[in-house]
Amino acid sequence: MPHFVRGSHSTISGVAILSMHTVSTRALGEQPDVPTFRRLTRSLAVLDAILSPVWEDRYYSFNAHWAPGELMASMRNGQGDQWFAVINASGVILFGLDHESPMYRPDNPWPGVLDGIPPEFAAFRDEPAFDTRHTTFCIWRRAAAPAWERGPVQFPPGDDPDGSADLLRHLDGRPETYVTFAAEYYEVDVPLDAVAAIYRHEPLTDALVARLNPTIGVRDLASDLAEIGFPESP
Repeated sequence: MPHFVRGSHSTISGVAILSMHTVSTRALGEQPDVPTFRRLTRSLAVLDAILSPVWEDRYYSFNAHWAPGELMASMRNGQGDQWFAVINASGVILFGLDHESPMYRPDNPWPGVLDGIPPEFAAFRDEPAFDTRHTTFCIWRRAAAPAWERGPVQFPPGDDPDGSADLLRHLDGRPETYVTFAAEYYEVDVPLDAVAAIYRHEPLTDALVARLNPTIGVRDLASDLAEIGFPESP
């Protein structure tokens, strides 16, 4: 499986599409609200399940049954970089790791990254599944809060010192961004309107799935859809 190259661009159906790094810890206003984040990360997991029947080769995953009252969205790029997010009644908290970023300090996160986490999310700081000892960025949004937050981090120089602009780029909510990613990572051209349909949580049909991957059908995705909880109930 090819590694997605940071800052790369592709040609989809003859049209050049540039990667757009708009979401980051320094541009939290571009991050979706909690309900949109939940729906979007579910959509990304479904798209990856369609394009990659082998779970280990997928970039995105979503577990709607991670723990009672808690959902977990995650990203792994196969190169050691990742993020994990817990979604519950309190909101969402996300821990990210870019091991090539200037702020990567193994077993000793950059000052401020894990500071200021609200009490309702504090237990996740020690969650083994999230590997927080190597975190390069952490953001959260409380259910009733008007915006996302982060700790009091003093960033070193650089365009993307904690790796968040790279690892969070698909959270811009633009189907075009996923089309570009699929061309780079899965080496397939996928129809923009089919991706947009998944983003809208339209019910999956064999015809829609076949437009993205003609080798599988809805029945093949049954266990994945049950785990992801797709489409999301109104």
